[in-house]
Parts: sequence; structure tokens; C-alpha cells
Amino acid sequence: MNKRQYRSFNIREVEGVDDFSAIAEAVGRRYRRLRDEKRPMPDLVLIDGGVGQLNAAMAAVDSLGLDLPIAALAKREELVWLPAASEPLRLDASDPAHLVLRETRDEAHRFAVSRHRARRSKRTLSTQLLAVPGIGPGRARALLNRFGSVRGVQQASVDELRRALGPHLGRHLWHHLHAGDRSSDEKS
Repeated sequence: MNKRQYRSFNIREVEGVDDFSAIAEAVGRRYRRLRDEKRPMPDLVLIDGGVGQLNAAMAAVDSLGLDLPIAALAKREELVWLPAASEPLRLDASDPAHLVLRETRDEAHRFAVSRHRARRSKRTLSTQLLAVPGIGPGRARALLNRFGSVRGVQQASVDELRRALGPHLGRHLWHHLHAGDRSSDEKS
């Protein structure tokens, strides 16, 4: 896996939950950029899903005027869908090609889930932090960068928060984050 080549996309043009449109948008944005920057194209585009997701990705690639080899791997039955095939390819679970496809798909899932959790964690913390008078978007970002996560800010001692924000605001934030926690005391 070449993690430097990993990309994630915030879906901008799709309202609600529409997996096919979201895949079309992400695939279109990724390969439009590669095309426009005259960068090398992949040997294979592997889509997570079945024939519907494959068709959405193919439409996006076709709209860019590209001819890329593309396939989809459906999770439930581990079927490989190929363009213009009326039936999926059923590889034996021990087939080396099947193992490579599955490992690639599972790594994409791992990356997507970890990114989703990180974004949700930042959003939650920012909401909590922005509710504290004196903490705006800049200070919330600085706290995230300094402590790394929601848990990191919440676990910071009152002295660490004072050093980050000043004596008054640091103490105020610590009390705000621990308001419902009677067992916690100001850890220095």
C-alpha cells in the first residue's frame, strides 16, 4: 500500500445519502485531477460495491474521456464485477487475486473509517469548545493541534490548559469540560 497516494473526499455535490452519486463524484474528482495534471493513471480502479457502484464509477470515468480498467468488489458475497459482464466473477476465497482485491478493499475501509472518526471527533470537540465563552474557532483549532484529540483535551490537566490558554481561560475550560464529573479534581 502506498499511503502517500491515499486520498479522501468530502462529498460536496450530493444531498443526503446517495452512494452511487457519491462514488461518481469522488471518482470524477480524483481522475479529473490526475488527467489535468498529466499524472500517471492507475493500472486498475477498484470500487467498493456491486454493479451499481461500478456503473456510477464507469460513468464518471467515461465523462472525463478516460479509458481506465475498472472493477468492483461486493463485500457480502465477495463477488468481482467487471464492465459489460452480465454475471460477476466468483473467485475462490483462497485465490491470490481474490486475496489482493480483498486486502485492498479492507485497507480502503480502514482508512475511511479512521478518517470519519477523526472528523467526527474534531467536530464534537469544536462544538464543545465553541460553547465556552472566550474560545473561538482559532483557539479550538490550536487546542486540537496541541492535544491531538477530544480525549487529549479532556484528559489535559488544569495546568496544561492554563499553559495553553492562560490562567483564567484554562481553568474555565477545565471546569466546563468536567462540570458533570464530581470525582475529578483539578489535576496539576
